[in-house]
Parts: sequence; C-alpha cells; structure tokens
Amino acid sequence: MSDWSKVTRPIPVPNQWTQPFWDAARRSVLELQRCQSCGHFQHPPYATCVQCVSTDLKFEPVGGKGTIYAYTIMYHTGDKRFAPAVPYASIIVELDDAPGALLAGNLLGSPYTDAKVGRRVEVIFEKLNDDITLPQFRLAR
Repeated sequence: MSDWSKVTRPIPVPNQWTQPFWDAARRSVLELQRCQSCGHFQHPPYATCVQCVSTDLKFEPVGGKGTIYAYTIMYHTGDKRFAPAVPYASIIVELDDAPGALLAGNLLGSPYTDAKVGRRVEVIFEKLNDDITLPQFRLAR
C-alpha cells in the first residue's frame, strides 16, 4: 500500500464559493452545492448552477458512499511531496446522494491495484491542519 505518512500535502485555499465545503469537511461532514431551482448537485462549487444558471445555490449534506467513476494510477509525480506515496490511486467518485457531482480524492487503506471503475467506496476525512480537512475515500465496508 501507499505510504501517506511521509507526504506533506499542499493545503487547499478556500474562496467564497468553496468555504462552506471546507467548513463542513472540518466537521467530518460532506456537503455539496445544490441548485434550489432545478435540484442539481455540483462540485466543485460555482457562482451559478451549471445546469440552469440559477444563482439560488445552497450547500446540503450528502452521504459519503458512491462508486469509482474513473481512476488513474500515479507512478510518477511532478510534485516531490507526493513521492513517498507512489504508486497510488487517484480516483473520481460519483456519490449515491448526488448523481452527476464528481469528487476527486485518493483511495486510502487499500493497495492501488484495488481501484476499479464501479467499485464501492466511502468518504473518510483526513485532517491536514486546524482549518482544512480533506475528504478522501476507502473501499466501502
């Protein structure tokens, strides 16, 4: 398995659109932006709905279970901070409660070879510092 204990992750910088996502993650809750006009979930957050262009958007809690939509195995890294974890699986997850919204993360707690399209995963939260907690994924139990 990949050794993430020696990786110094870059820290995301929240902005006015992403701050509610990071605030929820710090509480170990997954919240995604949802259009109040058409019901579409979207991630990453935007100023308008990507489906109907409404500006009536709110963050709503969603369950953290879903399926691997796509993945790539990282054998090399452009950022040397990730070198201790190579090889690792970087995955895109479609959440059960938010069809169409795709969330990127890493597959933790399993060999990278376990990443397969359609595999069931669940969110886990990795605290990076007092302000940022990163949603990641593991194979569903």
